[in-house]
Amino acid sequence: MSKFNRIHVVVMDSVGIGAAPDANNFQNAGVPDGASDTLGHISKTVGLDVPNMAKIGLGNIERENPIQTVSKEENPSGYVTKLQEVSLGKDTMTGHWEMMGLNITEPFDTFWNGFPEELIEKIENFSGRKVIREANKPYSGTKVIDDFGPRQMETGELIIYTSADPVLQIAAHEDIIPLDELYKICEYARSITLERPLLLGRIIARPYVGEPGNFTRTSNRHDYAVSPFSPTVLEKLDEAGIDTYAVGKINDIFNGAGINHDLGHNKNNMHGVDNLIKALKDENFKRGLSFTNLVDFDALFGHRRDPHGYRDCLQEFDARLPEIIENMREDDLLMITADHGNDPTYAGTDHTREYIPLLMYGKSLKETGTIPVGHFADISATIADNFGVDKAMIGESFLDKLV
Repeated sequence: MSKFNRIHVVVMDSVGIGAAPDANNFQNAGVPDGASDTLGHISKTVGLDVPNMAKIGLGNIERENPIQTVSKEENPSGYVTKLQEVSLGKDTMTGHWEMMGLNITEPFDTFWNGFPEELIEKIENFSGRKVIREANKPYSGTKVIDDFGPRQMETGELIIYTSADPVLQIAAHEDIIPLDELYKICEYARSITLERPLLLGRIIARPYVGEPGNFTRTSNRHDYAVSPFSPTVLEKLDEAGIDTYAVGKINDIFNGAGINHDLGHNKNNMHGVDNLIKALKDENFKRGLSFTNLVDFDALFGHRRDPHGYRDCLQEFDARLPEIIENMREDDLLMITADHGNDPTYAGTDHTREYIPLLMYGKSLKETGTIPVGHFADISATIADNFGVDKAMIGESFLDKLV
C-alpha cells in the first residue's frame, strides 16, 4: 500500500537556491565571478515576500547565508531540503530527466556562436525560405522578434536562434508563416539534429503576432524533443497502470514517454496552476503522479535578467499555494522544486548551475523538518518507492524520512 496515493511535483522553472559546488565547470554558470543564487539574490536586491513557501520551510533550507527576507520557521508545516544535480548540464531537459531518474553523462550540444552554415542551408533548402543570418546566435526570444520581426514581415525569412539551452528555436509571425508550415519546418529540423555534432535537446516553434513595436508570442508554441534514452520513473508508473498527469511543457520535455494524461500547455503560470488544480479535483485521478512545469520564472524574467519581475512572479505563485493545498486530499504529497537556476542578477542571460529547493507538504504528515541534502534523482526514487515500482537509473529514496 502506498504511503501517498497521489504525489504532485511542481517545478518552478529556474528557481535555484545557490551555486552548486561544480558550477565553475559550466560556462557562465555562477562561479567564480560572484556565486549565483537565484532566490538569495532576488531577496537581497529587490526583496521577496513568500509567506506560504516560508511556512512550509523555505527559510529552513541549509545555506551558507540565509535568504534575507524569508524567515526561518520554528514549526514549519512541511519537510525541506536542497538537491544537487549529478548530470552534466544546466538545461531544462537535463534537469527534468534527472528528476525522473536519468543520469545524463554526455550533455547535449550547445551553440554559443550560432548554428553551422551546413544546418542553416539544409533548413533553407527544405523550407524554401531564407534564414536571417544575423539572428543566428544566442538571443532573447522577445528581443529577437523585436529586432527581426519587421524584416520577417517584409521578406518572409525565417528567424532561427538559440539560447543557453541545447535548443534551436524558430520564430515566425503567424500571418506570414502559417502554423502548419512552421511546425513542418520544425519537424524537419528535429529530424536532422538527432546525432552529434548536432544533438539538440529540443526544436521549439515560437509563433508570434502583432505589429512592429508590439509583437507578442502566442500559446501556439510547440516543442519537438527527443525521447529519454532510458526508461524514466514516468514510464515505469505508466507500465504499472498508474496515472501520470502532465501539466505545461512536461509532455514535450519527455516526448510523451510515460505520460498517460496530458493537460496541455500553459498560457502562463497562473493558467498552469489552474490546470494543476483541475488535476487535483479530477475524481478519476485516484492514484498516481502529477508533474507540472511553470516556465514564466525562467522564460520571462530569468533570461531577461529582471529581478523585479521574477520576484513578482514568485509572489504570485506563492499566493496560489493555499488554493493548491486546499484542493489536496488527505493522502496527497506536494513537492515544490526547480530544474536549474537562472539568477536574474548574474552576468549573461543563460541558466546558472545551482542547487534546487525541495519543499514537501502533506496533510497526513505527522512530523516536519529538514532532510539531508540529496540529488535531483532522489525525487524519482522516492516516487518509485511510494508506488512500488522499480526506480530508474539513479536516485535514493527519502520516503522513510517523511513521517
